[in-house]
Amino acid sequence: MHTWRGRRSENGTLYSMSPAPVIIALDGRSGAGKTTLAVELAARLRARHKVSLFHLEDIYPGWNGLAAGIERYVSTVLGPLSRGEAATWTSWDWEKHYDGGSRVTLPAEIVIVEGVGAAAAAARPFLGAAIWADSPEDVRRTRALQRDGETYEPYWDQWAAQESEWLAGDDVPGAADLHIRNVADGSAPEDVLQLLPYLPALAQVLAPELSARRGLSLRAERLDARPQAAELFHALYGTSANAVWLDSSNAGAADPGSADPSTRTAAERSRFSILADDGGTFGQSVMHRSGASHISAGSVTATVDGPFFRWLDTVWGRRAVRAPEGYPGEFTLGWLGYLGYELKRETGGTDVSAATPDAALIFAGRAVVLDHAEGTAWLLALDAPDAAEWLDAARAAVQRAAGAPAALDSGDGNEPAGSGIDGGSTAVGSASVPVFASRDSGVTYREKITKSQREIAEGNTYEVCLTTTLAARVPGGTVDPWHTYLALRRRNPAPFASYLAFDGLAVASTSPERFLRIASDGGMRAEPIKGTRRRASGAAEDAALRTELATSLKDRAENIMIVDLLRNDLSHFAVPGSVTVSRLCAIESYATVHQMVSTIDASLPPGSPRAEAVAACFPAGSMTGAPKISTMAILDQLEAGPRGIYSGAIGYFSLNGATDLAVAIRTLVIRRDGDGTAELSLGVGGAITSDSVPDEEYDEIRTKAYGVLSTLGATFPDA
Repeated sequence: MHTWRGRRSENGTLYSMSPAPVIIALDGRSGAGKTTLAVELAARLRARHKVSLFHLEDIYPGWNGLAAGIERYVSTVLGPLSRGEAATWTSWDWEKHYDGGSRVTLPAEIVIVEGVGAAAAAARPFLGAAIWADSPEDVRRTRALQRDGETYEPYWDQWAAQESEWLAGDDVPGAADLHIRNVADGSAPEDVLQLLPYLPALAQVLAPELSARRGLSLRAERLDARPQAAELFHALYGTSANAVWLDSSNAGAADPGSADPSTRTAAERSRFSILADDGGTFGQSVMHRSGASHISAGSVTATVDGPFFRWLDTVWGRRAVRAPEGYPGEFTLGWLGYLGYELKRETGGTDVSAATPDAALIFAGRAVVLDHAEGTAWLLALDAPDAAEWLDAARAAVQRAAGAPAALDSGDGNEPAGSGIDGGSTAVGSASVPVFASRDSGVTYREKITKSQREIAEGNTYEVCLTTTLAARVPGGTVDPWHTYLALRRRNPAPFASYLAFDGLAVASTSPERFLRIASDGGMRAEPIKGTRRRASGAAEDAALRTELATSLKDRAENIMIVDLLRNDLSHFAVPGSVTVSRLCAIESYATVHQMVSTIDASLPPGSPRAEAVAACFPAGSMTGAPKISTMAILDQLEAGPRGIYSGAIGYFSLNGATDLAVAIRTLVIRRDGDGTAELSLGVGGAITSDSVPDEEYDEIRTKAYGVLSTLGATFPDA
């Protein structure tokens, strides 16, 4: 927000008014390309704003004058400008080596100051944003000497020593809001402009830039083709550092024309798959850790302090694009990825730290959406200079993948554990299969079940969704994330399967459970799962297990308690009277398990804050128990460790205000460490009620882990 400041005459009369400008400092060591970047950034901002530009090299008093120059700059330039007044300062004559003439820098809506020391500690109280530009030392030296030639060369070491001494006592890079890896390829100014509006101090003044994004045009192309999704994803995004595949891998088993309502519902959930990365003009990614969101666009990373859901509200929930004519899907480009369970700190839970980011999303300015019901592929791209080239490449990739063998996309669940796929590659390497250890032994887990029942008996909770974590440390090349996911989707196809790659972190999920859907028109739906039985190889035994689940009073009680919890969660933002239960305790069968599922629907009023509506339901009640907040506190004591990605959510936040999120269960997380090893982790759990039998509950978590562990050739840890 602008602060309007006035100046008074000697008798106290206010005689002029001007808004205090937003000041952006562009700092970095010599040769980092600050001057060129500042000039280009100012030129782009001048399309919508009045901009002033100040170069610190004009004020340093000589080759030994870094510290003195910073002091001059703060007192004679920043001080007046921050008050909305003209700054009068003394320049330095670099040829004659003494003070030059007096100069004036006028205030403007935005002032850009650039140079070594622009974001020094003494300057930061005056700044709206601090940007740190960096380049390798050899690149910086070459760039600086090319610009200033023989004038600078004799003083390079002397000046560099001053920079080092100054930075040793002033961590400007650590305090900066934006960091630039300035490779001087011309992309930095646009990358900076992508991220500057996210900074709270600049959000209002850069509102025109945000409004321009909400008026973007969406280009769409429909192709009558059924490409093999795995082939297509690998062709388009196999080399991308950050990519997401929201994969309805059981689409072939879902019949929209079935007389069984559960089968029709499964068909609706399994209709679309989305494939995207963070490439192109609008590509971005965000990692949120412990109260700070780190957003990257090309060569630039911004740090925004504050809650994740507050940040999400600034980038999502307002209709920014319209769906193209004839397009049947809800996803019209936007953010895709996961929300980790530890975001509960923002929704009533306690603050627990996890090894993985609390949230990781990419912004896709272009994507492929597969419509499995109609047998079509939709190419979506925000209009940009590189859109046509990408559409050509994507069209060709779809056509090639449509003619590819079906082996990769088989979702029949019949592939034996450890078998070869994709030309002989396997989920695990030639080394021994992973050996998992559990956070809890069988004895310990059973004891925690008893403690949960004690909490229930004392009236502190009604139901406790107790979980544990299985983990294995393996050599980095032992388990390949991509081939592991392909094996998982063959063995256990699911409507909300997904593969996420985030530069050293991979998520391979075969989740059957929807957490929350909000349609672009405001329709809301949650579909909790509570109640699980294993599948049997014989038809009679399998049918008996399904019937056993359908008639289990304990499982129905678990499910109904979570339904009541979710009705309450949805009601916080729903139109009064719109919350309904359209399915209660229905049975759905998947490749390795039978599940008991209910459906709760509601309507969100127009204009409601959609990120807040998601937060009101997070984390999924099916993964906490009821009542939610008090039960999460009990779980923190019992589980004695973070869940990480497990039991969070995976899905998208679309530019038309829609979202569809799955519960992150049946999910393997592969995190590569810097020591050449990788950690595999798998969360499992179950709902504990007063009627729970510890041995049966322990058998249930073994059943839930089987689909992932057997794909790796691994076994459940000994009890």
